[in-house]
Amino acid sequence: MTSSAFPDYPFTPQRFEVRPGIAMSYLDEGPREGEVVVMLHGNPSWSYYWRKLVLGLRDPASGKAYRCIVPDHVGMGLSDKPDDAAAAQPRYRYTLQSRIDDVEALLTHLGIAGPVTLAVHDWGGGIGFGWGLKHSDQIKRLVILNTGAFPLPAAKPLPKSLRLGRDSALGTGLIRGLNAFAAVAARVGVVKPMPADVRRAYLAPYDSWADRIATSRFVQDIPLGDGDAAWPLVQAMARKLPEYADRPAFIAWGLRDFVFDRHFLQGFSEALPQAQVHAFEDAGHYVLEDKAALLVPAIRQFLDTHPLSL
Repeated sequence: MTSSAFPDYPFTPQRFEVRPGIAMSYLDEGPREGEVVVMLHGNPSWSYYWRKLVLGLRDPASGKAYRCIVPDHVGMGLSDKPDDAAAAQPRYRYTLQSRIDDVEALLTHLGIAGPVTLAVHDWGGGIGFGWGLKHSDQIKRLVILNTGAFPLPAAKPLPKSLRLGRDSALGTGLIRGLNAFAAVAARVGVVKPMPADVRRAYLAPYDSWADRIATSRFVQDIPLGDGDAAWPLVQAMARKLPEYADRPAFIAWGLRDFVFDRHFLQGFSEALPQAQVHAFEDAGHYVLEDKAALLVPAIRQFLDTHPLSL
């Protein structure tokens, strides 16, 4: 796959050996001296989700230009998709901690030791705020879109479809055999239907059983309680989240999200009471798809209004 095959993705992805024999694809767009915006996607998307925001921030046409760093997590997008079998060479453990470590390795590789804006969506919240457990002093602004950084709210049961994918061989078979998770998300994750070529771009990296390993493992890694690998991390993030209340935060939420719904929006709003909140009754999980025309200039204005001290 080449990036030129994807609409509105006129970028030249770079590659970094994040672990021996495993390469991560990432975007590094905009001026090197620009304020850094780290954008972290979730499952089952990839850096393609952030394309319109990158285009709106990397060039100075409507203000200053920002440096946009957007990885494809291992197993996702244009990154390598290694196996996790015990005998696999190279082998990758598809856990939240691995994702956090990968982001840390990438930013270290790029020499990003100063202030950043953290932009997160879906699992990107767990990964980004997980990175923040060690690096919160670098996070000076937040852009939060339909995500989580705390345990599943008590009033919000895990949807049956996710429970199936998390806990059953049938669910794994549907996700890896039929690409059911990515295909369904591309349709029900938006209110305004995606154009066919955009939907194909979302699905393109996940075109075989082997290449769908990460979309399945992300679902299996959903932390619900003691014994789940990511549970201690999510608890630690929840405790730390209110510490970000003194920093500028922009929250945009598609209220038609069947997973990250009003319960999650409430959790972030309570932890970050000074945040600028934009909630949309007519947007779904992929809120940047439904509302890019409104959100891209609004996020740029937010960043312009709250400059970082470099």
